[in-house]
Amino acid sequence: MSKRWNLVIDVAKCENCHNCSLSVKDEHIGNTFPGYAAPQPKHGHEWIKIERRVRGEGSMVDAAYLPTMCNHCDDAPCVKKAPDVVRKREDGIVLIDPERARGRRDIVEACPYGAIWWNEEEQLPQAWIFDAHLLDQGWREPRCAQSCPTGAIRSLKLEDPEMRRVADQEQLEVLRPELSTRPRVYYRNLYRFTKCFIGGSATALINGFSECAEGAQVVLLKRGTEIARATTDTFGDFKFDGLEGDSGSYEVKISHPQLGNASVEVALGTSQYVDNIQLTG
Repeated sequence: MSKRWNLVIDVAKCENCHNCSLSVKDEHIGNTFPGYAAPQPKHGHEWIKIERRVRGEGSMVDAAYLPTMCNHCDDAPCVKKAPDVVRKREDGIVLIDPERARGRRDIVEACPYGAIWWNEEEQLPQAWIFDAHLLDQGWREPRCAQSCPTGAIRSLKLEDPEMRRVADQEQLEVLRPELSTRPRVYYRNLYRFTKCFIGGSATALINGFSECAEGAQVVLLKRGTEIARATTDTFGDFKFDGLEGDSGSYEVKISHPQLGNASVEVALGTSQYVDNIQLTG
């Protein structure tokens, strides 16, 4: 069994610096790599595109960044659409032939992820090539991984059973698994982009003043069943993440042996922050 390339992106580590997308532009704008890719246009193409999602409100807000690109799928719709033009290499990389693909705008529409771009000047469909031209020269990783300052992007060349073990161990996910395209781009902490949270701040009257309730036990219930548990921090804050959006009503119960108890209902559409939940004896 041969080893194949995979890309792992940690959403929690991406800081939107755009080094990955800039490295692709630096490599491909104005450069021709025969057999691999024609030049990328100066404007309009984002072979690596970073999407942004902001969650929460008030004093509990976070932003997540999601680099997206060609997934180099094992069951790639573009290969099925044009097997004489798009090929899947033994090492897992999908390449669009820069000569045979001329005029084939239909290949752009074949990608359900929107990762293939139409080069009007060259009359050519194009996508991120995993820097196959560099890997074939002995590079150990594509430039997007090399240039990432936070380690959010890393490449792995592994046999498939070993990659499945890594995916299970690190709880990796792929985009739109319902498409069954078997992508080779995996994501860690994808919940930061795809899921919602319920958070809040607990307070209590201490010596006549409203203070943060540190160390309170917080239980999240759905239809009376406990689904998660947390402890408030120094600021009285708590957060339950990884919840499905538009998933209905939840109950948050807070208790502290000295400061009292509180309960609040939360209807979860998008991420919700409940401020100043007052504990009472």
